[in-house]
Amino acid sequence: MGAIEAGIATFSSWLYSYILIILLLGAGIYFAIRTKFVQLRLFGESIRVVGEKPTGNNGVSSFQALMVSTASRVGTGNIIGVSTAICVGGYGAVFWMWAIAIIGSASAFVESTLAQIYKRKNPEGGSYGGPSYYIEDALKSRGLAVVFACCLIFTYAIGFNMLGSYNLQSTFAAYAFYNANTTPWIVGGVLALLVGYCLFGGGKRVLRTTGILVPIMGIIYVIVACVVIAMNYHLVPTVLARIFTEAFDLEAIFGAFAGSAVMQGIKRGLFSNEAGVGSAPNAAAVATVSHPVKQGLVQMLSVFIDTVVICSATALMCLCTGLEPNADLAGAAYIQESLTMVFAGNFGPIFITVAMVLFAFTTLLGNSQLPEIYPLKHL
Repeated sequence: MGAIEAGIATFSSWLYSYILIILLLGAGIYFAIRTKFVQLRLFGESIRVVGEKPTGNNGVSSFQALMVSTASRVGTGNIIGVSTAICVGGYGAVFWMWAIAIIGSASAFVESTLAQIYKRKNPEGGSYGGPSYYIEDALKSRGLAVVFACCLIFTYAIGFNMLGSYNLQSTFAAYAFYNANTTPWIVGGVLALLVGYCLFGGGKRVLRTTGILVPIMGIIYVIVACVVIAMNYHLVPTVLARIFTEAFDLEAIFGAFAGSAVMQGIKRGLFSNEAGVGSAPNAAAVATVSHPVKQGLVQMLSVFIDTVVICSATALMCLCTGLEPNADLAGAAYIQESLTMVFAGNFGPIFITVAMVLFAFTTLLGNSQLPEIYPLKHL
């Protein structure tokens, strides 16, 4: 077993630290150049098209598709992952997180536009689609399409959903009632019941739930972050200066590249916004829009919301408290302790727990919607 675990760890390290990063970054840069940096040129237009209404009673609006994809992107990693990236990679990780979001936006635009172009109609009048469908239709490879669909389902079921659930229950470790033997089971059981209730209500219930929770939780989270930053405004110049200077600290980068700001920021950006992974196009395909590019612009905006807004809120909320990042505090502990320095009582830990619950819940809804809008039976 030890040899198997070591082999998996080595393979995972190479895949996540080198191969995937090279592929996703390379694709993002290529798409950015080919589209003449659409993420910058048409950013204002991406905000405008969110309000476009669908035609027909069964249509899914651009806003609803945006909320489902954002629910999938914005999860516990926006809190736990950012905290870990800062604690391991330092202040500079934030800069590289921003850079990856800008590059990845081009990939999000292209993959979601393709999902609209190659989407298919269902008997109820709606639509469905995603990477497997345009792999099958454009590349004429049914086998590769099925492989991709299976890999994506396993990734969400075993990877993202299990990790999100674990991160959620880990926030309760800060409370006296936490019991390692029973609390995770209780939290998991309650979470499963709530998610099951929404899923058994069909896609419309998921759309309504995410359409309400995602904007509310995002706005409240950003407001609290802004309050923390405002209370410590005198530290903002120092924090921003360290973000940019430490991002290019070549000695630190090449001395321990795996744990450097560059690597941690890149990993956090790629994992958080999921641009190029092939997940968001499944939600993009169900939207009813007048032109495929409009949904590409909407999903491009989703990357901005996830990384530049939510992840930055977490990073600045922590760093502006003055608590120095430490690898021993990586995870929920760092952000909970940061807020404890600002707010009296237990407000900080309780707020992060509530945020984690909402982020994890909506992420599970967005991810679990995958089998419905991306059915293997159609392949």
